[in-house]
Amino acid sequence: MRCDRMWTDARLATMAPSPGGAGLGIVEGGVVASRDGRILYAGAAADAPSFDANETIACEGRWITPGLIDGHTHLIHGGDRAHEFELRLQGASYEEIARAGGGIVSTMTATRAASEEQLVAAALPRLDALIAEGVTTVEVKSGYGLEREAELRMLRAARALGHCRPVGIATTFLGAHALPPEYAGDADGYIEAVCTQMLPTVAAEGLADAVDAFCEGIGFTIAQTERVFAAATALGLPVKLHAEQLSNRHGAALAARHGALSADHLEFLDAAGIAAMAQAGTVATLLPGAYYFVRETKLPPIDALRAAGVPIALATDCNPGTSPLTSLLLVLNMGATLFRLTVEECLLGVTRHAAQALGLSAEIGTLEAGKSCDLAIWDIERPAELVYRMGYNPLHARIWRGH
Repeated sequence: MRCDRMWTDARLATMAPSPGGAGLGIVEGGVVASRDGRILYAGAAADAPSFDANETIACEGRWITPGLIDGHTHLIHGGDRAHEFELRLQGASYEEIARAGGGIVSTMTATRAASEEQLVAAALPRLDALIAEGVTTVEVKSGYGLEREAELRMLRAARALGHCRPVGIATTFLGAHALPPEYAGDADGYIEAVCTQMLPTVAAEGLADAVDAFCEGIGFTIAQTERVFAAATALGLPVKLHAEQLSNRHGAALAARHGALSADHLEFLDAAGIAAMAQAGTVATLLPGAYYFVRETKLPPIDALRAAGVPIALATDCNPGTSPLTSLLLVLNMGATLFRLTVEECLLGVTRHAAQALGLSAEIGTLEAGKSCDLAIWDIERPAELVYRMGYNPLHARIWRGH
């Protein structure tokens, strides 16, 4: 069988589901073969068909995992919020800063003033940091423009990242992120603009793969969020939600009722929300960087999520205000140390479950025939090292679509 490229003498963590549902899909003495950017075979060398490869790469016992997936980022934005970090160190809360005109609205001002080219240039170093750690797919949200043209500009800049670098970019429209100053006191009016002015244009131009919202006391109500979800569904776009980060607004249950791909943050998630997510197959995307950075003390209900069988993903939540983090490897360690996730849960959280949270399980997230040949090759002795180490990058090579 002809193939473009074959990686031999490797140990594989395929992340593929097993009959019992557990494990990392470990294969000793493994081989991966690709053709036209897709995996032809990933498994034991002893079981592999005979390949006629244009190129063979000997991995010398290194580990191969799927390329990592950062499934929740705000990579595109103008400016930074280092000053707000100083204020928090002096005792100001996230809510106090937001209500005083800081927070998301502060980033809105800088983002509206930036051109598409400036937004791309500012985001590339952040993207490069992720790529350098074996990340092959990144979700990028809008949500700092908060008016139609600026939101469209953000989404176009996000799509442009995928032309500047060899990486998969999934875009998410987050117009319902915060209330812009021109709509002060009229949140319903702003949601009307999101649903009737912004979303139809976003959908018509094919700029978003999903639609998100911030359902919170400093964000939008359940009723307002539901309007956004209804408009997205009518346009054929899947939904996800920032839910239960600062309080329990029952957003996760709402998201699940709408078949959401994921509900994210979830520190204040309750039993009803967990049950709804389990029934709907909605992924719980946990963001330990934000938990750490804002010095949160209420943990997401990890044990209850486990018991209910809700898939858990991990992501950087890279953003200028609450998680200026561009290391998915550090997120793995944070997931284990802060949230007490297991090594298996952490690694599945940035591969198979992250792909599920983006609606891309058929394309990425595991080493299986037919999927995109996105690989990370590691100089490690065991997969636990990827979770155990801090500030150390053992990536040997990164493969995106077979190259």
